[in-house]
Amino acid sequence: MFADWIEGLTLKRFSVFSMVLAIMTLMASTSPALAYLDPGTGSILLQMLLGGVAGGLVVARLYWARIKGWFSPGKPPSDNEQGPGGA
Repeated sequence: MFADWIEGLTLKRFSVFSMVLAIMTLMASTSPALAYLDPGTGSILLQMLLGGVAGGLVVARLYWARIKGWFSPGKPPSDNEQGPGGA
């Protein structure tokens, strides 16, 4: 009965089902950590957040022409065209 049900699932659904089952099993078998979080932990989390934002801004800056091309009407820029200051 269970094998017939599993055969009906696609690979993607089965992998999601397996992942959810594994997470639920791990969550059910854990005990409280009773750990102390000092002020340095908040500082590290803030640095990670600011670093992620800075990284996202750098990526947006590098790909700004392509991002702008998605939202502006007209012909999209080709890779062969020279940008400003190109030789």
